[in-house]
Amino acid sequence: MGDNAAKRYWEANIKLIIQVLVIWFVVSYLAGIVFVEALNGISLGGYKLGFWFAQQGSIYTFVILIFYYAKQVDKLEDAYKKGA
Repeated sequence: MGDNAAKRYWEANIKLIIQVLVIWFVVSYLAGIVFVEALNGISLGGYKLGFWFAQQGSIYTFVILIFYYAKQVDKLEDAYKKGA
């Protein structure tokens, strides 16, 4: 992989990392803390939705994001290996 390809790879990787962190922030901080009162008006499995996000949803989202990130990085690596 040349210098230009390596730079483009890392730019794509950083963009992916930012996307994943924004999703994690929205789910864990905004849904679990900031908007918890508004979300508590909705029930999910007998629990208030704001409570669910604070206790379970952010953890589930984090685990899903780990697998999503790994799959996307594999695609990135394959794309840039072919271009090298």
